[in-house]
Amino acid sequence: MTARFAAALVLFFGLGLQAMAAELIMYEQAGCAWCKRFNEEIAPAWPNTEQGKRAPLRRVDIHQPAPEDLAGIVVERFTPTFVLVDEGKEIGRLRGYPGDEFFWHLIDEMLGKLEP
Repeated sequence: MTARFAAALVLFFGLGLQAMAAELIMYEQAGCAWCKRFNEEIAPAWPNTEQGKRAPLRRVDIHQPAPEDLAGIVVERFTPTFVLVDEGKEIGRLRGYPGDEFFWHLIDEMLGKLEP
């Protein structure tokens, strides 16, 4: 096996594994005041938290076509809506942004449903 072929296999399988990991999908839209508040209070810290490492944040605009890998996830018109997805399946959903204190508690409950 050549080094290039081996590197391509690692890249291919690595990307496949990453795509199947848990993600916190944030359905959003321009002009959403509660999305803005989330962006100010939570978004900057999210990637540095245990929660963010376990389920990276992925943003999806509700006015754009749904990504193929999220075709089975129901898109609502209420924003923000947070959907915890693992291996392509919905694990939990949070409609709206309840403020920073309640958000962390509700997200921890959803993440508790993931297998360790």
